[in-house]
Amino acid sequence: MLTVDFERFPITPGDHVLDMGCGAGRHAFELYRRGAHVVAFDLDADELAGVEKMFRAMRAAGEVPKEATARTVRGDARRLPFPDDSFDKIVASEVLEHIPDDMTAMSELLRVLKPGGRLAVTVPSWLPERICWALSEDYHTAPGGHVRIYTRAELEAKLKSLGLRVDGHHHAHGLHSPYWWIKCAVGVNNDDHPLAKAYHQLLVWDIMKRPLVTRLAERVLNPLIGKSVVVYFTKPSRPGRPGVDASGKEKVDAV
Repeated sequence: MLTVDFERFPITPGDHVLDMGCGAGRHAFELYRRGAHVVAFDLDADELAGVEKMFRAMRAAGEVPKEATARTVRGDARRLPFPDDSFDKIVASEVLEHIPDDMTAMSELLRVLKPGGRLAVTVPSWLPERICWALSEDYHTAPGGHVRIYTRAELEAKLKSLGLRVDGHHHAHGLHSPYWWIKCAVGVNNDDHPLAKAYHQLLVWDIMKRPLVTRLAERVLNPLIGKSVVVYFTKPSRPGRPGVDASGKEKVDAV
């Protein structure tokens, strides 16, 4: 289940791409399939072990281009162990809401992104997240849980203050918000509740089969109650100069 839209965030074979806070690796695997040189970065060693195993399985199954590479790196998002200007593109999906000092992590993303490079950030949308917090304290107070609720304006303002240019946004996973509201209402760890189980089966059916009815429903629901908001950014090609768009052409911000 991808949150980043790779039509809006195209990957060119040979791109060096960081998946910062990769978790179980869903975006890292897609980046690998698209021919990138992928670094899957996370603090959780157990998650990274699973990602590394899947990378090897994908290579063995011939699912990735011959030239593509993938590796895992463990570390702290506030101190990325990479040189300046290392990556053509960065994905940071559902991670910044977990980091108390988010501005330091954002500054690190800017530092390791190449001039002209692009960044895709996803965080929980304000309204669905606010409802979850209201329904369940356990949802956001568990160790390693969410420490803040972003508005899109706040997320964009923080990254713009560092010098990044906003390239657009969209919402994703509108069908998933009601599931989390159910979970928060019946207990976030109560996976056996009949209503939670039934809705989970619906989500699995949607992910596996992608029927027209759920695709249409999600298209309608995403702008209203999409569980995630996705914002795309570009690092200017040079400080104080116009940025570079995805095609490599200079792009001047509107005034």
